Amino acid sequence: QVQLVESGGGLVQAGGSLRLSCAASGRTFSASAMGWFRQAPGKERVFVAAVTWRGGDTHYVESVKGRFTISKDNAKNTVSLQMNSLKPEDTAVYYCAAAKGVVRITNRDDYDYWGQGTQVTVSS
Repeated sequence: QVQLVESGGGLVQAGGSLRLSCAASGRTFSASAMGWFRQAPGKERVFVAAVTWRGGDTHYVESVKGRFTISKDNAKNTVSLQMNSLKPEDTAVYYCAAAKGVVRITNRDDYDYWGQGTQVTVSS
């Protein structure tokens, strides 16, 4: 079994920055991709960013391009999300996710493991 643990959420003013981290653990960990999704109150969980584990290809939802950067450390089994120029509309619970096999990288149904989520609140 794989466990994902997020950290780094919090409260920040608009224009500020936060860095989220996700650590994967388990007897064996092998992912094809890891990503971040977010869920605002009353809304569905949606794709934010992802990275392929071997090639390091990155993908972003349009609304965060140029502001968020996803990175990975294969040796430590961690993935991070650097969030700059935060906006109130970025407020949500952010979830780390990992996919084992072939994945439509923006599709949450293709991810096999999820973290517990970390709250990000951006005040105006």
